[in-house]
Amino acid sequence: MSTSNRILSVDIFRGLTIAAMILVNNPGTWSAIYDPLEHAEWHGMTPTDLIFPFFLFIVGMSITFAYTKKKEAGINADVYKKIISRSSKLYFLGFFLAGFTLTFPYFKDLSEIRLPGVLQRIGVVFFIASLLFLHFNWKVLFGIFITILIGYWLVMTQIPINGELALLTKESNLASVVDLKTLTVDHMWKELYDPEGILSTIPAIATTIFGMFLGMILLNKNRSKQEKLKYFIIIGIVSLIIGNIWSTIFPLNKALWTSSFVLVTGGWASLIFAVIYYIADILGHSDWGKPAIIFGSNAITVFFLSSFMAKTFAWARFDDGQSVHGYLYEALSSVITNPEFSSLLYAIIVITFYFFIALILYKKKIFIKV
Repeated sequence: MSTSNRILSVDIFRGLTIAAMILVNNPGTWSAIYDPLEHAEWHGMTPTDLIFPFFLFIVGMSITFAYTKKKEAGINADVYKKIISRSSKLYFLGFFLAGFTLTFPYFKDLSEIRLPGVLQRIGVVFFIASLLFLHFNWKVLFGIFITILIGYWLVMTQIPINGELALLTKESNLASVVDLKTLTVDHMWKELYDPEGILSTIPAIATTIFGMFLGMILLNKNRSKQEKLKYFIIIGIVSLIIGNIWSTIFPLNKALWTSSFVLVTGGWASLIFAVIYYIADILGHSDWGKPAIIFGSNAITVFFLSSFMAKTFAWARFDDGQSVHGYLYEALSSVITNPEFSSLLYAIIVITFYFFIALILYKKKIFIKV
């Protein structure tokens, strides 16, 4: 999309989401966090649980911007090569983060590396969703979307585990069974389940398709901005209603990425995006979103760097055994004694640091495409 025709609300939404991802991933201490900044323990949802689905939602929107004209002009081998290249880079960046250590040989044994992860899921979902977009129109995509949601619900609730229907608990759910049998405990985040596991990646694809629908509406030249806004609001409200009703029998659950979770998070994404779209692209007030645009201009780069440095600071030790992260947070918490507030303030300082890195890249017109 050219700069002159750029939809600023998408850039703002992306930047805000990346900033939120860094915020919740970098508290001063995991033992003192305000409740909204923590994930739900299992069933249920907190504001933090919205962040990852929001990013996949944006991935879906971005796919429509990147491939609509290529789709209309005719797909060639170069398009597939770029999709494979980007998907592979995303996966292996996540794989590197999972395997990197500060002790020789500076990488874990392959038998110990967690195979799923946030960047890994983004890579897999981007690959599948891009191919779906290239080869199907919106009607077929909508059919695939519905099939995934209903099919996943039936699979998760009707396929028995050890002769009994799954209870959708940490100990009894089909997604965990698949992960344990396929990945084994050594390659998972937790012993009982992995929040970015194999089976739960399928409904994550539905979240990305959801974003595609809004992207298609945005690119529709036959609709005015006001009409598009109405669609976003209607889609958001209907999704929230259906998702919350569905959650009474198929609970909201990020780790399982339940079908109700897809609809509720997609509904919130639609409504929040509608607000940003109204302010930035309809009213023309976008100056407030400039920091988010800067943040989002190198979204994956900044996220990867923040994850890499967080891991390095947690492992790097002074002579007395204290980590760099521990030293920095101890210095802050000695001044700000409220543990939750000092933990939050630490995360805000981290965000500020990476904003300035993003700002330097932006001013130098360096945009690293993963």
